[in-house]
Amino acid sequence: MYEEVLFINKKFTSDELVNESIRFKEVLVIDEQGEQLGIMTRNEALNRAYDADLDLLCVAPNGVPPVCRILDYGKYRFSQQKKLKEAKKNQHTTEIKPMRLSPVIDIGDFNTKLAQATKWLEEGKKVKIDMRFRGRLITRLEVGKKVMANFVEQLSEISAVEKQPLLEGNTMSCVLGPKRK
Repeated sequence: MYEEVLFINKKFTSDELVNESIRFKEVLVIDEQGEQLGIMTRNEALNRAYDADLDLLCVAPNGVPPVCRILDYGKYRFSQQKKLKEAKKNQHTTEIKPMRLSPVIDIGDFNTKLAQATKWLEEGKKVKIDMRFRGRLITRLEVGKKVMANFVEQLSEISAVEKQPLLEGNTMSCVLGPKRK
């Protein structure tokens, strides 16, 4: 009874299938109040939409039969864009700020980096601390671990360790996030 239409390597979105771009023989039609009008041919459905001075939008192109809705497409697009903007506005992204330490860092540099990390954590950003062991320093891992532990300990009042210090190759990494109140 229904002719099954297969789309190969093409997923249609409802934005592509409006009015004349709908190419199905038969569609299930829903009117502007949300009531089902039943299965109609494409031309009948388009005529119904045009008689009401509205558009025909395919909302479920992969259904059997495909489902089309009679609506004002301009208003529909506007409301969809408004919803996307609202969702984007409410979305919260956390920024991860990178910081590089050295196992042989001097106290002045250490304090400068500590102050910068403190500022970032107070702003609500995460801090990723990398310590690269270059050359023969790889044989002195305990020195680097001490420096990293001291750095994390200094920031323990305002931060929480999200990823423990871990050696990957010749780089030790750790991620700190702001403490939740």
